[in-house]
Amino acid sequence: MKIIAFSTSNKHESINKKLATYAASLAKDAEVEVLNINDYSVMMFSEDVEAALGQPENAKAFLAKLGEADALIMSTAEHNSYYPAFFKNLFDWCTRIDRNIFQEKPMLLMATSPGGRGGITILELALKSLPRFGGNVVAHMSLPNFNDHFDLESNTLNAGEYHEALEAAVTKLCDAAS
Repeated sequence: MKIIAFSTSNKHESINKKLATYAASLAKDAEVEVLNINDYSVMMFSEDVEAALGQPENAKAFLAKLGEADALIMSTAEHNSYYPAFFKNLFDWCTRIDRNIFQEKPMLLMATSPGGRGGITILELALKSLPRFGGNVVAHMSLPNFNDHFDLESNTLNAGEYHEALEAAVTKLCDAAS
């Protein structure tokens, strides 16, 4: 089984990427690839740009990469109660190529933040909208107060209720992909 994990944040030291990477590491007997969303930079979406230049190769490459997976792990940052602009732009381009972006792959959807809400607003929005784009969300979780629960030295989630919830979510993902 192959798992593709990524964060919607283009920040170099993204806490959402750390969470996605850690979650992927919990998958037993899986080949894991963690994508760097920065590798899929695209020009700002516009129908005029699309008409003049066509669809960007990086958007096509992102879709192809998702297509290689048996399961997806996505951890989304929350910027002003929405996806980060970098990801939203890539997402918009991808929908022009194939509206079924996530290709009905089983998906673990997560969000985290340094604050007490843990990205819950974007998580709720994503849970409602991703199925319209081929998102087969089989498990989800929010991790509030990231810095209190994640050990940056070892890049691991501290033991406790959130660790147990994440292990259960990854198990559910792997079962759905089998």
